[in-house]
Amino acid sequence: MFRKFILDFLNKSRGAGDQKEMSFLDHLEELRWHIIRSLIGLGVAMVLCALFADFIIQKILLSPLLGVGLKAQVLAPYGIVLLYIQAVLICGLILSMPNTLYWLWRFVAPGLLPKERRYVAGIVAFTSLCFFAGVAFAYFILIPTALNFFAHFGTEDIALNVSIDRYVSFVLAMVLGAGLVFELPMVSYFLAKMGILTPSFMRHYRRHSYVVILIIAALITPTPDIVTQLLLASPMFVLYEVSIFIAKSVEKKREKLFSEAPEAAESPAQEGTEP
Repeated sequence: MFRKFILDFLNKSRGAGDQKEMSFLDHLEELRWHIIRSLIGLGVAMVLCALFADFIIQKILLSPLLGVGLKAQVLAPYGIVLLYIQAVLICGLILSMPNTLYWLWRFVAPGLLPKERRYVAGIVAFTSLCFFAGVAFAYFILIPTALNFFAHFGTEDIALNVSIDRYVSFVLAMVLGAGLVFELPMVSYFLAKMGILTPSFMRHYRRHSYVVILIIAALITPTPDIVTQLLLASPMFVLYEVSIFIAKSVEKKREKLFSEAPEAAESPAQEGTEP
């Protein structure tokens, strides 16, 4: 059943004269090549990041930590080597995200209507913009605020020495978590496009959704403090309200399309009855 559903979704908008229907194995082969192209893009991005590894670590990765007067320490002999590998991988993932999203949408595109396929480039651009906005929010607001709170909490008799591996894990969780959270408008758009999500449903369950947002923020943030969790949850509240507006816009377009469809169907019939 599930296999048939996937095949119907991927083949439903392939025109008979445009492309022939693909089997399940053909789709798997196509998915494999899309994944390979995404990994190639990731590899190229990591090579570029490796060329500027010193600048990335000193000026980008460690900058929020040094900005609040904290210093990182390495506890393992291979710690510095692992730091460089993690830094290159993190920056490579972020830098190659538009390429990854592009090949993802190229795989989904056969399941879209012909008119919708023309907007794949715009969808990739807007999705990438949302992701980079989340990354920027985490790097410039969320991480410095959280580190500043940690640095000035407690007593001066206890020195706060930050393990570099814990710090990198903290940055990675914050940056990627915020980037994915900022994709909420795009997820809402496609759910509304499929008729699964409606603005009335989102308004009715707004209070329940806010509780779920707080739970998600608590799960994403690697720290147990309420300050960091509320900082991450705040833009999610705003994005939820934006998603309601997006769902409303999609619903209006669908209603307009349905209202015009009967008129288009009646006009040929009326022309055929004329003498």
